Amino acid sequence: MFGTIVSLVAGAIGGNVAGGALKDLNQGTLINSIAGIAGGGLGGTILSMVGAGGLADAAAGGGLDIGAIVGQLASGGVGGGVVLAIVAVVRKALAK
Repeated sequence: MFGTIVSLVAGAIGGNVAGGALKDLNQGTLINSIAGIAGGGLGGTILSMVGAGGLADAAAGGGLDIGAIVGQLASGGVGGGVVLAIVAVVRKALAK
């Protein structure tokens, strides 16, 4: 559960960072955050599916592995940026 929360928060941050850094992807804070949360959840799920989701196991065991936390943050942030890019492309295509 802790890993999921980390991924979602990192995704929201990643979506907003991507929107701020790349002005043509920026959809506003709300859409950036929603897309980022979705991407963060997907990124964390994919990370867990490939066997690198050790954060939940580490938290259940009473200790936290810093490598697992960094992995969840990275996958959530990247996933958030990727989903925001997809949302921006789709919205631009629909506007034409």
